[in-house]
Amino acid sequence: MRRTPPKPSDDVRDRQVRAAQSVARTAAQEVRIIGGQWKRTPLPVPVAAGLRPTSSRVRETLFNWLGQDLTGWRVLDAFAGSGALGLEAASRGAAAVLLERDATLAASLRTVVQRLKAPQVQVLQADALAWMARSGGASLTAAATAQPFDLIFLDPPFDEALFQPALAAAVRCVAPGGWVYVEAPHAMGDDATLGLRCHRHGHAGAVHFHLFQRVDAAEASPPPAA
Repeated sequence: MRRTPPKPSDDVRDRQVRAAQSVARTAAQEVRIIGGQWKRTPLPVPVAAGLRPTSSRVRETLFNWLGQDLTGWRVLDAFAGSGALGLEAASRGAAAVLLERDATLAASLRTVVQRLKAPQVQVLQADALAWMARSGGASLTAAATAQPFDLIFLDPPFDEALFQPALAAAVRCVAPGGWVYVEAPHAMGDDATLGLRCHRHGHAGAVHFHLFQRVDAAEASPPPAA
């Protein structure tokens, strides 16, 4: 899901179309879930500007950090895109909410969830920042969506300045001791203002990936070793 940018000019739209077509010619048209009950299941990657699915190499590292069994976890994939992160977590036992602003991508995600017969996965067409702001500010007894998450995935488009706003929104929705995963084109460190400690950091090519822990409450143990 992506926050709505200012309406682009015709020239900008033309460049975006050409860029998307270039990506379509060179990018993989599917990714595969790498672990859990849906291991090796292919996920389609629709052509969309800014869509950059998390690679299998990065996902493998991330779930080595987190542990392979996420049974009982509540997970939010805030910029779902292909759903690779949220569905990977659900494959390992988590209940997942996938947010995607783009109607075509959201429809594709719903089709995948139906094919997987995954009632524990909810797909919402929504703006991630607005949705997290509403959910984080609500009473935890007001609605199921207001319950804190154990893990939040943040993988916004790299060409939009969403990293800090997304972190600020996510920290209000994650449980004390919970985890926030972020992909960015640059390395990120601890954020004492938000109460986030960078637990792990890695990079693959131009992508830096980080696992933050919310530490503004009782210290939580690190994820179990894989």
